[in-house]
Amino acid sequence: MAATAGAKTKKKKSVSEWLHGYTGQKYTTTIVFLLIPIILMILFTVIPAVNMGIFSFQERDQFGANVKWVGLENYKTLFSDSSYFETFINSLYYFAGSFVQQAVALLIATILCTKIRFSNLFKGIIFFPYMMNGVAVSLIFRRFFQKGDGITNTEGTLNSIMMLFGADPVKWLSNPDIVNWCLVFASVWRYIGFDIIMYIGAIQSISPDIYEAADLDGANSWQRFRYIIFPGIRPIIALQLILAIKGSISVFEIPYIITGGRFGTSTFVIRTIDTAFTYQHVGLASAMAIVLLAIILVVTAIQKAIFREDK
Repeated sequence: MAATAGAKTKKKKSVSEWLHGYTGQKYTTTIVFLLIPIILMILFTVIPAVNMGIFSFQERDQFGANVKWVGLENYKTLFSDSSYFETFINSLYYFAGSFVQQAVALLIATILCTKIRFSNLFKGIIFFPYMMNGVAVSLIFRRFFQKGDGITNTEGTLNSIMMLFGADPVKWLSNPDIVNWCLVFASVWRYIGFDIIMYIGAIQSISPDIYEAADLDGANSWQRFRYIIFPGIRPIIALQLILAIKGSISVFEIPYIITGGRFGTSTFVIRTIDTAFTYQHVGLASAMAIVLLAIILVVTAIQKAIFREDK
């Protein structure tokens, strides 16, 4: 009986045997592959984010000299001084442009998913601007709209074309009434290719049998879009809208390079950068970054609630 009981008792494996076994090697390989990304994420994301939260409660410059703990004073300054939030008005231009961008991208994607000639060529041409560096795109459009400061020198590619037809040159990037729309146009031109490719992939993922059934029922193009395409790609539309609105709130690259935030084009992110590195108020700039992060999280939560899938 004792021998039988001993035979039934499983022998416990040592740590070395477990590591050399299949299960041990599987977990070891997973940990090794995840270790470097986790370390990099901690070093370049988690630690800076924690430090930014701490800095938002301090009065300090960019070198960390004469640090003074001020509590919520930075947040009080931010919410009591309307000049910091006036820059969000410029985000409304990009907000409106993002909806136009999504609508045009969805229209073009729907057309390219039909049987038209050279559709693959059109897809490559449309997606190419998104592959370009943002600085290069900004420099191209700055030269396109005007050469020089736009006040003493209004030359530029667009003005040169207009002057060929007898029109007067326009101060595209120094007129506060139109400069933001010019920047929105540059932003839409760059990012619309990504939206189109995303919508094309979503539309092509819909089963062809559904389209065949719709054709048999005599559905026209609008009915196919309304009852098949739009419901089928609704999660992608929600995702693209979230990304577009986030981008409109945190836009930085194009206005900073093209106009430097002048002529009424400054955004909240540009104001944050100036506060930190031009005026050397790192604590206040950190509070601005925290507020921007909170706004983006709230917008994301609202959009996810609106576009949530029906259970």
